[in-house]
Amino acid sequence: MEIKFTFKNFEPSKHLKGYAQERFEKIAKYLPQEAQSELSVNLSVEKYRHMAEIILVGKDLHISANAESEDMYSTIDLVLDKLEAQVRKSREKGKDHRRGQKGRSARVDFISFIQGEGGKREQAITATDNFQPKPMSVDEAAMQLETLGNDFLVFFNAEIDRVNVIYRRKSGDFGLIDPGI
Repeated sequence: MEIKFTFKNFEPSKHLKGYAQERFEKIAKYLPQEAQSELSVNLSVEKYRHMAEIILVGKDLHISANAESEDMYSTIDLVLDKLEAQVRKSREKGKDHRRGQKGRSARVDFISFIQGEGGKREQAITATDNFQPKPMSVDEAAMQLETLGNDFLVFFNAEIDRVNVIYRRKSGDFGLIDPGI
């Protein structure tokens, strides 16, 4: 994470710069390791008001926070607390909070036929693929299948909370497989 400081109407001490750098580096623990993010820190003083404005920009992330107090150190602490709360809140939005389910995943096995003795065909699993089916409605799945041009699509039917398969029939229309488990 890259941190850029801007100071307005005052000359910061080395201790203040070090304190701010150390405090703002703690935000990195809430961000994904591979994410390139930039933190702009604007610190300013107007009479007795010490103000801080920070903007965090990263992949799928744009968060800003402001704080004001009579002391620059407490202003830094206040704005950092606000930013941490917002970053935690944005991370929580991406999580699935349903109880008892640790994420839905499906396992797909690719089966090939091997010519055995006497011309008899034998099945063998050649590859396995794990994936997370996306939650969508049947209409969305039909549009997705049409757009992709595939023969079938495995999806999580959000209307009935189950995994379904939509497939293209030889006649050109669609069929739906609902295991009803």
